Amino acid sequence: MKRLRGGAVILLVALAGAASAKAQDVSQADKDRALQYLESTKKGVLDTTKGLSEAQWNFKPAPDRWSVAQVMEHLAAAEDMLRGMTQEQVMKSPAVAVRDEMEIKKADEGVLAMVPDRSHKAQAPEPLQPTNRFGSPAAAQKHFVESRASTEGYLKNATGLRAHLADSPMGKLDGYEWILLIAAHSERHTKQMLEVKADPNFPKS
Repeated sequence: MKRLRGGAVILLVALAGAASAKAQDVSQADKDRALQYLESTKKGVLDTTKGLSEAQWNFKPAPDRWSVAQVMEHLAAAEDMLRGMTQEQVMKSPAVAVRDEMEIKKADEGVLAMVPDRSHKAQAPEPLQPTNRFGSPAAAQKHFVESRASTEGYLKNATGLRAHLADSPMGKLDGYEWILLIAAHSERHTKQMLEVKADPNFPKS
């Protein structure tokens, strides 16, 4: 009888653990939303940089501002770095207890609202400063597309994205929110490229 009772306790604990892990995972609907956001922001980058001449790629509105080519390089490099941080740091951090749904929703919405907001300026960290590491804007653009495909593939197959948290400039974010941040980051810099193209001195061709 004791043995049965002990087995029952172990079974209950195992079931509770499974339920907890499930509660910490991302719903398919949330994954679909993030994939759509990754796709739409990729399209935004490609539409904004489509058919640019060399002069247009390299035009700088001011000496201390980036050209479209430099922004494109930054985006391609940042995609690699942010996804790598998600995989190697965020998702390898210890799993946390089940979090409050409202807390999760607030953090998700914070990423989507704050990261693309160009009214808050930010300085790119040294490793993501433009150095012409890809050799040409077209090569940077190609790398960005390939890296975005890797990000989308990772999101599709990842599990437990809600169960791991890591520090960010916006506070602690979970794995799913770091993926949202990647897409929001490209939305932010698409706006920057559009600002460059809207400059009155931007080359006509």
